Amino acid sequence: MIIDVHSHAWESPAHFSDDFRHQAKRAKAGVEMDLTVTYDAYRATAPDDTITIVFGGKAKLSGLWVDDQYVANYVAADPARLIGFLSVDPTQPGWEDELRFGHQGLGLRGIKLLSMYAGFRPDESRLNPLWQYATKHRLPVLLHTGTTFVAQAPLECTLPRHLDVVATRFPEVRIIMAHLGHPYEGEAVVTARKHPHVFCDLSALHYRPFQLYHSLMLVQEYGIWDKVLFGTDYPFTTVNATLDGLRKLNDMLVGTALPRLNQEAIERLISRDSLPLLGLTRPSEMPD
Repeated sequence: MIIDVHSHAWESPAHFSDDFRHQAKRAKAGVEMDLTVTYDAYRATAPDDTITIVFGGKAKLSGLWVDDQYVANYVAADPARLIGFLSVDPTQPGWEDELRFGHQGLGLRGIKLLSMYAGFRPDESRLNPLWQYATKHRLPVLLHTGTTFVAQAPLECTLPRHLDVVATRFPEVRIIMAHLGHPYEGEAVVTARKHPHVFCDLSALHYRPFQLYHSLMLVQEYGIWDKVLFGTDYPFTTVNATLDGLRKLNDMLVGTALPRLNQEAIERLISRDSLPLLGLTRPSEMPD
């Protein structure tokens, strides 16, 4: 079984501004991104027993807005293999109502934040109600950390170090730093190491293999393989492509004296059941 903790649901181009779609051309060097998402396409590139966490995203500043009802409808297509997360943009009015409705009204089981894309820091005092709600209701929170192609999204808001403050003040919340904080992997690794409930995912990293090698070597040298979760960032890449990329990382070291990544640790990462770590049960174990 594979747990993909990072997958998107949205309708392109309806859920994006023209500016966002234009800037998304910079997402992969030399490759124009197709932002189309269909669940059939996702399933065609994933092992049959893959369980997937899926979310949309809300960031007015950057021109991305996916209503949580859309995510709930997406999950309803395959509730045995999909877990939905809600999203809020705390810079916009009514976000606390959306938080409660996404969880209590739609049954979504975690929170996705796009701090940099929306233009806020996760350690700001205005987010205290979110972290308190997540603590009370045991909702995991996954945040984008790291790089972006959107010009107006402030890099200051994405730094993994800000989550050190959050995890100190709200130690019971399960926090996932997406993309291993790329290119701030060092901050992500040391933050995950010091907080028991802080994790990283490695979504959308395998297609920069030398960067991922360096990132996972930091993970290895700091001894936090158990804090790294499998994820894809579909539609930016797929489960099968991510599996292939991970398993081939050491291949590029042939003929060099560079240290190898622990292949057994990579396989454990791939097969890790991340759901208990995040305080989640499998969809099949949810009460009717």
